[in-house]
Amino acid sequence: MRMNTLDIGRRRLLQAAGASAALMALPATATPTAGKASATALSGYSRRARAIVERALVIDMLAPLRIDLREDAYAEPLSAGEIADFRRSGITAMHHSWGIEGPDAHSQVLAHMAGWYGLIAHHADLFVLVRGVADLERAKADGKVAVIFGVQNADHFRGVDDVKLFHGMGQRCAQLTYNSQNLIASGSTDRVDGGVSDFGAAIIAGMESTGMLVDVSHCGPRTTLDAIEIARGPIAITHSNCQALLDHPRLKSDEAIRRLAAKGGVMGITGVRMFVTGAEPTTIEHIVDHIDHVARLVGIEHVGIGSDADLYGYDAMPAEQLAQLKAAYKASYGFRDRIDIAGFDHPLKIYDLVEALIRRGYGDADIALVLGGNFRRLLGQVWR
Repeated sequence: MRMNTLDIGRRRLLQAAGASAALMALPATATPTAGKASATALSGYSRRARAIVERALVIDMLAPLRIDLREDAYAEPLSAGEIADFRRSGITAMHHSWGIEGPDAHSQVLAHMAGWYGLIAHHADLFVLVRGVADLERAKADGKVAVIFGVQNADHFRGVDDVKLFHGMGQRCAQLTYNSQNLIASGSTDRVDGGVSDFGAAIIAGMESTGMLVDVSHCGPRTTLDAIEIARGPIAITHSNCQALLDHPRLKSDEAIRRLAAKGGVMGITGVRMFVTGAEPTTIEHIVDHIDHVARLVGIEHVGIGSDADLYGYDAMPAEQLAQLKAAYKASYGFRDRIDIAGFDHPLKIYDLVEALIRRGYGDADIALVLGGNFRRLLGQVWR
């Protein structure tokens, strides 16, 4: 999810902080959000699927709390229906991360954090801000949703000291670049991929020493391989799919997946339509095809979920916002009429995915690894 079109400059920092303060004074269920449907009844899913989700620590490694392109989206409290949908979703932890880029990225990320932290604090009965793996376990035990704060770019790191600064403020994951060239590396839609720069190598080292997860989901192919090689320990592809199944610039080669796994990394599979298949019909079974491919290539221990959507999906966005979103990307993204996939476009999508994995013959323990066990292991290794 890209944010540079919002032009949140330095002046927005105080505005965001003010909005957060105002939000704290509002009742926790003020202002219902239009167009949000309540979660379907859980009774429609098998006992086995419900039991698997109930036991599992479910981590969606790319899931903004709310996909909304308004500058003050964080200033609107969740409605009672949204709160209920979060609670029934079966998701233990969501990696809330946006693509913030450009020369003002440092101040933009500060404003973004101020605003969204206000929303999280306002709904302290629902959300837990994650600083370590213990917070994931605590959220599961307490029936809350853990929020992992990340940024789908690293433009806000002006130097290694900024890695420490933002880690201290709660950031736990950073993508090296968001599709396009920056001082650190090349993006997936760049014509030329120059790989990781010397500055980028220093940032990777700083992230590892600080305990911040390195993500290469939107990075170019050479950059992806460079980052895996440069890193001393495991890194992540939080949300992508397999290029062997679909030739798309945002997807990852078998070579990249093998090298990622060789260092203990994990790849999250996304349900974004144009990253799943190149033609219709596109179903949830095709998402499982990508899970299958990673599992067969490198083992079930290296695949997880990174849906790249909020609880309701992209197609539920207002038409003008959806058009704005699509216009922010290059033609190579290949948007189709719909972005979401039926069965993976609603608050209970995790249950639909589990049913699909059951149909494919996966055992309960392996499904639990895919749902979050693998990312839980990785995060435990990386975070300090």
